Amino acid sequence: MCGIIGVVSNQPVNQILYDGLQLLQHRGQDAAGIVTADGGMFHMHKGMGMVRDVFRTRDMRNLVGNAGIAHVRYPTAGSAASPAEAQPFYVNSPFGIVLSHNGNLTNTDKLLTDLYLQDLRHVNTGSDSEVLLNVFAHELQEAVHGHRLTVDDVFTAVKGVHRRCKGAYAVVAMIAGFGLLAFRDPQGIRPLVFGTLPTDLGEDWMVASESVALDAMGFRVQGDVAPGEAILVTLDGQVHTRQCAENPSLNPCIFEYVYFARPDSVMEGTSIYETRLRMGEFLAEKIRRQFSHLKIDVVIPIPDTSRPSAMQLANQLNLSYREGFIKNRYIGRTFIMPGQSTRKKSVRQKLNAMAMEFRGKNVLLVDDSIVRGTTSREIIQMARDSGARAVYFASASPPVRYPNVYGIDMPTRQELLANGRTDDEIAREIGADAVIYQDLDDLIKAVQSVNPKLTRFDASCFNGCYITGDVSEDYLTDLENQRNGVKPMAPSLPTRQMDLNLSTAR
Repeated sequence: MCGIIGVVSNQPVNQILYDGLQLLQHRGQDAAGIVTADGGMFHMHKGMGMVRDVFRTRDMRNLVGNAGIAHVRYPTAGSAASPAEAQPFYVNSPFGIVLSHNGNLTNTDKLLTDLYLQDLRHVNTGSDSEVLLNVFAHELQEAVHGHRLTVDDVFTAVKGVHRRCKGAYAVVAMIAGFGLLAFRDPQGIRPLVFGTLPTDLGEDWMVASESVALDAMGFRVQGDVAPGEAILVTLDGQVHTRQCAENPSLNPCIFEYVYFARPDSVMEGTSIYETRLRMGEFLAEKIRRQFSHLKIDVVIPIPDTSRPSAMQLANQLNLSYREGFIKNRYIGRTFIMPGQSTRKKSVRQKLNAMAMEFRGKNVLLVDDSIVRGTTSREIIQMARDSGARAVYFASASPPVRYPNVYGIDMPTRQELLANGRTDDEIAREIGADAVIYQDLDDLIKAVQSVNPKLTRFDASCFNGCYITGDVSEDYLTDLENQRNGVKPMAPSLPTRQMDLNLSTAR
């Protein structure tokens, strides 16, 4: 999962981009980057770590210009935590393009083959974002007739990206000397919002992964970039929009509502905070129907994401709601930390239990989800060490049984606690007296109760239905092999290109 921002302004944008990244830090802590445009020249700084660690005063001074894009990153399926893969990425032909991407392409191997053998373009990292950039660059080069770039050329190139790329992608890009481009995949899996800020010098434009980045910067949210839609803001402030995909449909990732997005964000016209309150209500109804035999003394959330659901659940069941864990806010989100040992070590550094809230009580812990079970197991043990008599564990979302291939770091089925296990087996695995999961139908109803216009979702990590239609068992196996360090049987792309050239010579 990543966070992206793009701005065209009438004044320098370096501070706006930096502050916006701080607001999207929850979407990625592995790397950060900013590129600004000053006339036809790009200025870039990026590196590994949190936003506050990557940028120094001297770096910000060098990021001159009134337009720019920015990115926070964490590694997705099959990628490594490498400085070379920090975004934005840059190509110098045609015109000079920088691009940042949130999501994950599911046909990267085919795209790589086509780029090397047909488009004659080189990709220097293992990032699918660099692949996407080169696909767009090739399509733009093919679209341009003559030496002058037009708005129609840009939208034609985006159409080419939609035709060739599969998977999830929300994109911000800049074309040197021309403008800022934002577009979204035809299924609308990953979020992207845009807004404006009237100033004495004219109107500023901003696009970002979440509305909170716009709100805090004083921008007024105009809406979401539609699935398949592209928005082009030229450097002179002209705005152009066009639908560039055939048969687009909105299928937002429902895990954004459960976990990733900040509660003060609005996506697809839907308050994240309100959806989480509704999740608590539906979960309370399930407890009332199926788990009324449990003697619960107190409801305690696992901070921070689950607080609205836990609070509403307690209200619905007329139970005490208490804060039992204190969070160290200087430790990153464990779910998006690469490496199981790193996640496990950070849990007790991040949370500390207050014994007075647990001692002698039957406690219902509420979390937003259970993915690998590492955090849940450690937290339950902390509750028992603090004197809890019984520990029940409730999840505001259904069991995560399948990999998410659209930009969330859960590529292997073996890592997923719920895969192949019953609820009772999961409870034993994490040391709980009982485990209570939200039903998928109720999760969908919770979101739809806030916005009935949302009729379809990507819920693949819960139901195994991959809406792009190209995710096979072989694809999942290859993904797992990559994550486990198993080298593919096929030769590398440069080797295949040499073989092709030799056979042609013969």
